[in-house]
Amino acid sequence: MKLGGLRTRLLLAFSLLVVITAATVAGGGYVQSRTLILQQAQDATARVLVDKATALFPLGPLPPGDGTLSRISGELSDRQLSSLVLFEDRASGNQQMRSLISPELRERVRAGNVAWQRVDAGGTPMLVVGTRFTVLLPGGQQRDSGIEAYIARSMVPEATSIDELATRAWLIGGVALVFAIGLALLAARGVLRPVRELGDAARRLGEGDLRARVGVRGSDELAGVARTFNETAESLERHVGELERMEADARRFVADVSHELRTPLAAMTAVADVLEQEASSLPGDAGRAAKMSIEETHNLTRLVNDLIEVSRFDAGAAALAREEVDVAEVITASLRIRGWTGEVEGDLPSGIFAEWDPRRVDVIVANLVGNALRHGEKPVSLRLSEAGEQITVEVSDRGPGLAPEVLPHVFDRFYKADSARARSGGSGLGLAIAWENARLHGGMLSAANGTDGGAVFTLRLPRRGGTA
Repeated sequence: MKLGGLRTRLLLAFSLLVVITAATVAGGGYVQSRTLILQQAQDATARVLVDKATALFPLGPLPPGDGTLSRISGELSDRQLSSLVLFEDRASGNQQMRSLISPELRERVRAGNVAWQRVDAGGTPMLVVGTRFTVLLPGGQQRDSGIEAYIARSMVPEATSIDELATRAWLIGGVALVFAIGLALLAARGVLRPVRELGDAARRLGEGDLRARVGVRGSDELAGVARTFNETAESLERHVGELERMEADARRFVADVSHELRTPLAAMTAVADVLEQEASSLPGDAGRAAKMSIEETHNLTRLVNDLIEVSRFDAGAAALAREEVDVAEVITASLRIRGWTGEVEGDLPSGIFAEWDPRRVDVIVANLVGNALRHGEKPVSLRLSEAGEQITVEVSDRGPGLAPEVLPHVFDRFYKADSARARSGGSGLGLAIAWENARLHGGMLSAANGTDGGAVFTLRLPRRGGTA
């Protein structure tokens, strides 16, 4: 059971409520019963003393003799009661009772009251009750006789009853606590089940399962939350479906347009090739217009080819044609084909072999090195290394580097950091295509700024990664 969870809090709340209630009810009942038992014992003993004292009238001449004191003591005693009669410095009866009579009790008795006091006699609870005798004069007047009478009785039966009350109070509290825990478990089960279902559905929804729903039971607040969740999930599923359809339509449109443009672009490229041979002989504006047309035709061709490649990635149609290759040879060939061998400082140790798609690796290298040459500053460095089953290719330049706000978007499609670097005539798809090819190989492509300035692009691919 999770500490601090809803189940724990419910158990604690129910238990605390029942403990407080049981303690209040049982404690209050115990105190009232205890007071009643003690009060009844005190009242009964006091009545016995008063009744016996009344039966002793007349007491006889005053001051009383020892015989009178002994007679009074004998009349007050029985099997349950011990007595002690005092007159000035004389005493008759159970002499051990002197230790039970406190000065406070004697003071109240001498004041003419029937007084009592509970004391402990060697571990035995005792009740001592005292009164002061009066005598009836011939004229009907009463006079204080100076005789003090005390009786003592054991309170063991009452203590036993009180102990039984305490035991019952603890027993009732324990049963109530067990009952509260059972109720709390039932309540927690009833509350936590829909909460758990709601949490599971929310987790599935967050993982992309837009059909996740919650069963609605009853009409309480939890049922309202479940209905709201279902309505939200349905709305989200509907909107996401619409967005997916729109995205699919847009991708299909781009793919269709790109494929449709290939035929006229092929004709335009052929014309551009012919025009390129004659452009140098064309005078003035005609020559410049011819060169511009040739350049833009090649740019458009690259853009269409990039769009077709991106559409393959989006459609999941891109696949690897893996071969056992010498990585250094693949990179060197990519640089040589594009005439970049003299512009790049290479650290390409031979003998590093991998099962990669050489065409796609060529695309990655071409985009990274081309990006460094266009947007950075020379020298451009290219380093190849291996560590276990992972091969790393690092391309760096000495340009101004990448602004912090640019770094998170470097591999986004059609993203151009014009404000951070020189204006480019590229499509903005090169690095995105390089990133997709790295992912297809089961690797990753990252961008950062070097410690000496300039951008650093790092390609990490497993030696045998991706799927054929």
